[in-house]
Amino acid sequence: MTVNAFFAFLHFVAAFGIFATVFYEWLTISQTPSLAEAVRLQQCDMWYGIFAVVIVVVGFMRVFYFEKGSAYYFSNHFFWAKLGLFAVVGLLSIYPTVQFLAWRKDTRQGKAPVITEKQFSSLRLILRLEVILLIAIVFCASMMAKGVSA
Repeated sequence: MTVNAFFAFLHFVAAFGIFATVFYEWLTISQTPSLAEAVRLQQCDMWYGIFAVVIVVVGFMRVFYFEKGSAYYFSNHFFWAKLGLFAVVGLLSIYPTVQFLAWRKDTRQGKAPVITEKQFSSLRLILRLEVILLIAIVFCASMMAKGVSA
């Protein structure tokens, strides 16, 4: 296996990991999560963060050291759209992460968190938006990889 192929593999694993964790959070979130669900959501969000760091580091390594070279990517509008969408997903993910971290006090004491209707509605909406934007990122990545530049 070449180094290029290995970095492509890592990039795909991180991308699928991000999608899987956000999708799981979206499917699992409820206004009355059990303790087990709350802990799984917290763990899932931790993995989301790990995958996000991996995808950024590996992605930029691929841009600068592997694949088609930085000139190819930096001149492609879909590359910039992909990065912009990824930034928006990252910014949106701040609210759920803060909420899940706030649950630590309860979950460490063996209690399920209490979520207000407003918090639940916000979490559900943000997670839904993240899933939609992640699908848009995949579209941009496909267009970029095939050399399409809007």
